[in-house]
Amino acid sequence: MNLPLRTLGVVPNAWTVNDAIADITRPQKTPQPVILSTETKTLHLDLAKAAILVIDMQNDFCHPDGWLAHIGVDVTPARQPIEPLNNLLPELREVGVPVIWINWGNRPDLLNISASSRHVYNPTGEGVGLGDPLPSNGARVLMAGSWAAAIVDELEQIPEDIRVDKYRMSGFWDTPLDSILRNLGRTTLFFAGVNADQCVFTTLCDANFLGYDCVLVKDCTATTSPEYCWLATLYNVKQCFGFVTDSQEILTALHHSEE
Repeated sequence: MNLPLRTLGVVPNAWTVNDAIADITRPQKTPQPVILSTETKTLHLDLAKAAILVIDMQNDFCHPDGWLAHIGVDVTPARQPIEPLNNLLPELREVGVPVIWINWGNRPDLLNISASSRHVYNPTGEGVGLGDPLPSNGARVLMAGSWAAAIVDELEQIPEDIRVDKYRMSGFWDTPLDSILRNLGRTTLFFAGVNADQCVFTTLCDANFLGYDCVLVKDCTATTSPEYCWLATLYNVKQCFGFVTDSQEILTALHHSEE
């Protein structure tokens, strides 16, 4: 008698099993090929193997009442990705590309945060640093679940989006991000968010080291650092770690794939 098979795991990294059989062939998803122009090459990529990582678009980094603004940083540049992301993300969701929000979100006890990490923005120990309350509203800096660590209101999240808390600049360090991507079968990653030369860049580098294909989405990324940091980031991504494109090129690729 042929017993029904039941799925274990997440397609495409799933088995089907019953009492007698474990089918570990892992059927693949239907390919969704598109052609994407970048600043160095024309890419032929499969949307069924792609995801977008949106990094640190949080109140502490992007809001005028957040942490960076409190310590005197002009956060205006960090808000520039909001509009292009609002145009791009719904279109990516429509074709099944997962949106993964990677946000700095510390433990309340800071037991996984080193002294060197705390020193970066609080070098004297007397200022407002990681885990400390913001004077304006009492929200604890980059604490998971706080207003400070929340994504800015202008960016829409939906229940199907994926959320990953991180505790260093790289979204891969000490987080489940790599396991999530491998279960989803996503090997081509679009990168967006802030700061381009810090958290976005280190996450992109780690992704490259792990074997992922990396595409920086230029207008969906920004930094509050000096211009030379931005230029160096673009240079290094194109030279060593992946490709650079913009949201309009992605939208063009999506629309042409539907013709």
